[in-house]
Parts: sequence; structure tokens; C-alpha cells
Amino acid sequence: MRLTKFTDLALRAVMRLAAAGPAESLTTREVAAAMAVPQAHMAKAITRLTHLGVVEARRGRGGGLEVTALGRRASVGWLVRELEGEEEVVSCDGDPPCPLRAACRLREALREAQQAFYATLDPLTVGDLVASPTGPVLVGLRAPRSE
Repeated sequence: MRLTKFTDLALRAVMRLAAAGPAESLTTREVAAAMAVPQAHMAKAITRLTHLGVVEARRGRGGGLEVTALGRRASVGWLVRELEGEEEVVSCDGDPPCPLRAACRLREALREAQQAFYATLDPLTVGDLVASPTGPVLVGLRAPRSE
């Protein structure tokens, strides 16, 4: 199973925000710079995370991004399902439909593999992902210097 770049970016963003200290308020621009990705891509990921209730965005002076309590205890499996959607790994009913779909064993095997993938992620929380040694590395990320 392969995650979309969007899901990967959203997971990295929520991890960076979860690793932030209580006095550290980050902006979308800062998170994007630390992850070395375009701000527009990060803004889309932050918007989706906000809609899911995982991140809170406050505007204005003293504003910034913060992981919510839900975000800290969110199952990584749940989060990936929400970001990726519930689609199957292969599209057997596409246009044109696969000629093997009536007698194919691959589709069921891939469905089971996908379920096993999520089952592995389900017990992990965002909080687990930012435990040491990952958290300190995330906090140390800075925007690359332009020369």
C-alpha cells in the first residue's frame, strides 16, 4: 500500500505540530518551510486536518496552529483512512472494467492486505508518533537556508 503525497504531508504536519511545546505557536508557513514543501500544499493539508478536528487554527496576533486533544489521541489508522478515503487498492470496476473481476482472486487478497495495513496503524496514536526520539528531531527542524 502506498500513501498519497497529500496524506504523507498531512501526517508530517500533524506530527510537527504535536511535537511543539506549549509556548511554541507555529504558522502554516513555518511548518511548510520546516518540511521543505510549498506553502500552498501545506495549507491544503492543514485545512483538511482542521476540518477533521485534529488541528486548531487561530488567526491574528497570538494565533497559530495547535494540535487538538482529539489530534493527540487520534488513531493513525483512522487518520490515514480519513485522508486517503475508503477506496480499494485497485479499481476493478473502472472504465473500462477489468475483464478478470468476475473470477479474480487478487482483489480480495489486496482488500485483506489493506485491512492488515490499517490494523497495524490503528493502535498507534499521533502522540505515539512524536515520542522520543522522533519528537526532538521534529522540534529541531528548521527551514532550509537559501544561499
